[in-house]
Amino acid sequence: MTKESAQSAAEEDQQAQSKKALKKQQKEAEKAAKKAEKQAKVAAEQQSTEEDDFAKDRYGVSALVQSQQKLDRKLVRVQDLTPEKADQLIWLRARVHTSRAKGKQCFLVLRQQQFNVQALVAVGDRASKQMVKFAANITKESIVDVEAAVRKVEQKIESCSQQDVELHVERIFVISQAEARLPLQLEDAVRPDGEGEEESRATVNQDTRLDNRVIDLRTTTSQAVFRLQSGVCQLFRDTLTKKGFVEIQTPKIISAASEGGANVFTVSYFKTSAYLAQSPQLYKQMCICADFDKVFCVGPVFRAEDSNTHRHLTEFVGLDIEMAFNYHYHEVIESITDTMVQIFKGLRDNFQTEIQTVNKQFPSEPFKFLEPTLRLEYTEGVAMLREAGVEMGDEDDLSTPNEKLLGRLVKEKYDTDFYVLDKYPLAVRPFYTMPDPHNPKYSNSYDMFMRGEEILSGAQRVHDAQLLTERAQHHQIDLEKIKSYIDSFRYGAPPHAGGGIGLERVCMLYLGLHNVRQTSMFPRDPKRLTP
Repeated sequence: MTKESAQSAAEEDQQAQSKKALKKQQKEAEKAAKKAEKQAKVAAEQQSTEEDDFAKDRYGVSALVQSQQKLDRKLVRVQDLTPEKADQLIWLRARVHTSRAKGKQCFLVLRQQQFNVQALVAVGDRASKQMVKFAANITKESIVDVEAAVRKVEQKIESCSQQDVELHVERIFVISQAEARLPLQLEDAVRPDGEGEEESRATVNQDTRLDNRVIDLRTTTSQAVFRLQSGVCQLFRDTLTKKGFVEIQTPKIISAASEGGANVFTVSYFKTSAYLAQSPQLYKQMCICADFDKVFCVGPVFRAEDSNTHRHLTEFVGLDIEMAFNYHYHEVIESITDTMVQIFKGLRDNFQTEIQTVNKQFPSEPFKFLEPTLRLEYTEGVAMLREAGVEMGDEDDLSTPNEKLLGRLVKEKYDTDFYVLDKYPLAVRPFYTMPDPHNPKYSNSYDMFMRGEEILSGAQRVHDAQLLTERAQHHQIDLEKIKSYIDSFRYGAPPHAGGGIGLERVCMLYLGLHNVRQTSMFPRDPKRLTP
C-alpha cells in the first residue's frame, strides 16, 4: 500500500468515527431533552396534585416524638371499640397489621396487642386520592395515629377481634415507620402448624422466632401467653399473701452449690469463685429457722444441665414456698395444692380471652383439676404402671415416659390433670429429705404433676442438725461445704416443708403447649444465650 492510499484510508476512518460521535451526541441530546420534558411533566403534575390535594394536612409522617408538646388528646383502646361507640369520632394509636388497596379505597387492619380492628380510608370529602395512596403505602408494623369515625357493620368482620365495628379514617399520621422487609410475617407466626403444610403456606420455626423475638412477641398468641403468665405470678402472690406468707428475696450468687450437685454455673468473684443459685432452698429454710413461719419467693433459678429437651431451661423463674407446720407435712401439701387450685380457678375465670387466643393456634383440652386435689402414694402409682405393663422396682425413680403414662392413667381413672404423688423412695431424693418414720425405704417427699409432667418437687426437710449430718455423710457430701447450712439447725428449728415450682412449665402445661421456650420470654438453654 502506497503512502497516499494509507493516508486516505485513515482520513475515511476518522470521518466515519466523527459521524458516529455526532450521532451519539445527537442521541444523548434527544435523551436529555426527553428526560427534562418528563421531569417538567412530573413537577407540573406534582404541583397540580399538591394544589388539588385538599387533604394534604390530614395525613403524613409525623416529626419524631421528642416530647415537644403535651396534646390534650384521648386515645381509645382497640379492645374498647364496640357498637356503643358507634358514630363517635375517636383517636387511636395502633400498628398497621395489614393493608389492601382497592380502587379509590384502602382497607387497613390496625392492631393493638391481641386486639385488632378494620379501618377504611376512602376517597370522599375527608380523604383525597393522594391520602388513600399514602395509607396504602404505609409499611406493615408501622405505628400510626388515626382519627376515625366508628361505624357499625351489617356483616361481622370475622378476621378481626372487633367484629361489630369498623373505622372510617379521617386523619392518619405515621408515628414510627417499620422497615419494609420484616424478618418474619406475623400471620405466618400465628398459623397453626398443620394448616400451613396443607395449603403450602409458611409457618415460622422456633429458632427464627427466637432470633427475632421482638417481632414474635407481638403476635396475638405470644401476647396472650405472657399476659397469662403475669396472671400466674399475680395469683401466686395474692393467694399466699392472704394465707399469711411473707415474700422474701434471696441471693443468687452463693458460695457453695445449693444442692451439693455439679450442675452449677461458676462465676469469678473477685479473687475467688462463686456459683449461681440452683434454688433458694438454703435461704428459705434459714427464714423458717428465723421465725418467719411461712415464706415464698419469685426469682431466677440457674441449672447448668446440658439438657436439650422440651421442658428444660438453664435459667427459669422459680416460684418457691417454705412453711413451718405443726404436726404433719401434709399441712404443707394442702397449702400448696390449694394455692395451685386458686391459680387454676383465677386463670379459668379471668383469662378466657387469652386461653381462647392460644387455643386457636395450639388447640388443647381445657385443664381439669379436683377440689380437694387428688393425692396418691408412690406405691399406688407404681401399681397402676405395673398394671399397664410397665416393669419397675419398688424403689426405682419414675422416668419421663412413665411420668407421662401415669398422668394419662390418672386422667382416665380420676378425670384430673393435676395430682400429687406422695412418699417417694428415700434413695431417689436429696440428702435433706426427711425419711418416713414407718418405712425407712420411703420419705416424706412429694411431686406435683400437670398433664403428666412434674411441676413441683418438695418434701419435709430434715430440721435436726445431727440427723442432717448423718444423711449428708450417707450421700458422701463434703460436710465442710455445707457447714453453714447444717449450723442453721443447731439453735432450734421448727418442723417445716416446702417446694419449688417452675413458672414457665406451669404455663406451658396449663395451656397444653409442647415446648417450655414458648412460655419463656427470652429463653436460655445450652444452645441459646441471645437475644
